[in-house]
Amino acid sequence: MKKKMLSSLVGLAAVGLLVGCGNNSAETDSSVQKVGILQYMEHKSLDKAREGFIAELKDEGYEDGKNIKIDSLNSQGDQANLKSMSEKLVKEKSDVILTIATPAAISVATETTDIPIIFTAVTDAVSAGLVDSNEKPGKNITGTSDMVPIDKQTNLLLSIVPDAKTIGIIYNSSEENSVIQAKLAKEAIEKKGVKVKESTVTSTNDVQQVMTALAGEVDGVYIPTDNTLANTMETVGEIARNKKLPIVTGSAEDVKVGALATYGLDYEKLGRQTGKLAVKILKGEAKPADLTVDTPTDLDLVVNEDMAKALGIDPSTIK
Repeated sequence: MKKKMLSSLVGLAAVGLLVGCGNNSAETDSSVQKVGILQYMEHKSLDKAREGFIAELKDEGYEDGKNIKIDSLNSQGDQANLKSMSEKLVKEKSDVILTIATPAAISVATETTDIPIIFTAVTDAVSAGLVDSNEKPGKNITGTSDMVPIDKQTNLLLSIVPDAKTIGIIYNSSEENSVIQAKLAKEAIEKKGVKVKESTVTSTNDVQQVMTALAGEVDGVYIPTDNTLANTMETVGEIARNKKLPIVTGSAEDVKVGALATYGLDYEKLGRQTGKLAVKILKGEAKPADLTVDTPTDLDLVVNEDMAKALGIDPSTIK
């Protein structure tokens, strides 16, 4: 009995050892590349960029659970989360890290100068200190910019309210992207002889109060591609609807949930552009320093027809 029991235990131990070895082999399979993703916060534009990125990888033959392992993290706009998540992706020795929005890109870039970083939804990578130049990034980071045609967007707003005396601009003053765009928008509007009223927020908690106050002082509102405002666009849209106030935004996704119109980019397509850059790195064809920062290839006029009708505007007149 004792001999049989001992034999059985030895057999079980051997099986366990084999199973353990098998699991380790799968986890350390060198043919499976690690793709880290750090998204600044959750809203439609950034979500679409992430979805487009993953879809492009799959179309190029890189599929999660097969030949790549994707670790997708979202800091929900929290700086402490950004740091700890950046450290995690670097510690895991990702083969490439996608960062979505400027704060995420800066956070990961602070943690590593070796691991290739790809960014998207970053307006001005040079001003953010991420790259030396868009043409020659010069570091371990490159990506795609969501810089939009602000002159065209502000002209669109002024064409909708041609008799406007004052245009409002609302944005988060702590978002580098938004500060840059707001400055450009202010300059463009004032060149047309129209006054600008700027209002800033520091978090989503401020938006309703600040937007309500602004709506009572202006004839139209411009909102850049701002993460905080995008996260509260439904609230902003309700205020605009009640005040009969046209809003032009930097993002097409914002129009779908509350603004009136824009000449904007498709963030899913931008994510796909970003995915193409990542594929070149995963294949070993290029390094970030050699890949120029891409800009949107497609810009479309997007009109929220329901909002237009609510404001008493014929959608067909918006051009």
